[in-house]
Amino acid sequence: MAVDGTYETVVKSPMGDQKATLTVKSDGDTWTGTQAGAMGSTEITDGKVDGNKLTWTVAITVPMPMTLTNEATVDGDTITGTVTAGAFGSFPLSGTRVG
Repeated sequence: MAVDGTYETVVKSPMGDQKATLTVKSDGDTWTGTQAGAMGSTEITDGKVDGNKLTWTVAITVPMPMTLTNEATVDGDTITGTVTAGAFGSFPLSGTRVG
């Protein structure tokens, strides 16, 4: 599917740029994968696909336990969207498909 692949992403957060590798494997209107960065690797949960739009959640434990809600749009080899970190607000996500 058009959204499948590996993306090098950056989230502009209050803690500075957070780089991660996002792996997407779609199956109909759902997808699975991982998000790996300096704080570790986490399995994607609730991955949904709607055309070229992805939504997913990630449970992190560092720097504190929190569930991040993500939504992004894939346009060619570019991914852009937002990451919502509960009461901390939303932050822009961008990246490029590398595989």
